[in-house]
Amino acid sequence: MQERLQQLQAEALHKVDNASGLKELNDIRAAYLGKKGPITEVLKGMGKLSAEERPKMGALANEVRDAITAAIESKQQLLEEAAVVEQLASETIDVTLPGRPVKVGNHHPLTRIIEEIEDLFMGMGYAVAEGPEVEQDYYNFEALNFPKGHPARDMQDSYYISDDILLRTHTSGVQARTMEKNHGKGPVKIICPGKVYRRDNDDATHSHQFMQIEGLVVDENIRLSDLKGTLDLFAKKMFGEDREIRLRPSFFPFTEPSVEMDISCKFCGGTGCGVCKDTGWIEILGAGMVHPNVLEMAGYDSKKYTGFAFGLGIERIAMLKYGVDDIRHFYTNDNRFLKQFSVHE
Repeated sequence: MQERLQQLQAEALHKVDNASGLKELNDIRAAYLGKKGPITEVLKGMGKLSAEERPKMGALANEVRDAITAAIESKQQLLEEAAVVEQLASETIDVTLPGRPVKVGNHHPLTRIIEEIEDLFMGMGYAVAEGPEVEQDYYNFEALNFPKGHPARDMQDSYYISDDILLRTHTSGVQARTMEKNHGKGPVKIICPGKVYRRDNDDATHSHQFMQIEGLVVDENIRLSDLKGTLDLFAKKMFGEDREIRLRPSFFPFTEPSVEMDISCKFCGGTGCGVCKDTGWIEILGAGMVHPNVLEMAGYDSKKYTGFAFGLGIERIAMLKYGVDDIRHFYTNDNRFLKQFSVHE
């Protein structure tokens, strides 16, 4: 029995020493130290020994168990440390490799135009005013010298929600609201950016929803020359210092006199091309002196106060500035189009 225990110890220690993995080591532990292992089988035969030999064999068996257990624990620690080293080696991050590029969003081209115009006019002392997109008929039309039944209402085919509520057709309602809040006292100096809606067939140059910025100045001794000087500065800042402007007579119910403003074509320098239809000029906005009726309805004394107003389409300015040939590009969210305005790529 003594020889058998010593033989089992030698076998177990040899196998532990040559174990190459934790699974193999656990198998050795179960094989030699388990309840059905060979050491347990040997101890079952201790009943045949004399009373003097039993304590000696019991002590020897415990020594064998302790030796095998110690060898297994030592080997286990070595294998676990080796596994950690191997894992660290396989999962090492090379910090010298370049990182993956992070795509950063950009301002939409229309947003850029709005912010550029706002910065320009705020630099001239204008405030930015906003109003509701769902507007009352009174502020959208009547307060702007469009009485009910007026034929000029046909110029703006509207989306009506009820008889007196509609989606605004221009941001001029903000001008009427602002003048009303001032209770007939000047000065007023605002620009009004925002979305507007008209019943129109969408094509390369028209949209049922688009964006406007309108401007309004009301004070004493405001003249048409003030309007011309403001628009000339606007054209030069937006399209280049070599741009020239011209004003042509027009008609708007809320201004008198009314004008259309053209700028010299930046593509041909005024000599004539396909963009300007060989005229050398491109129409970009409408303007005029605020009609006395509009001032009076807002509570202003039209004999004391005068003013000018102008309105321009953001999409039209963006199309001319960036050379875009279809207004629908601004609303289709095509990344191929939007990437052209990226400042990061």
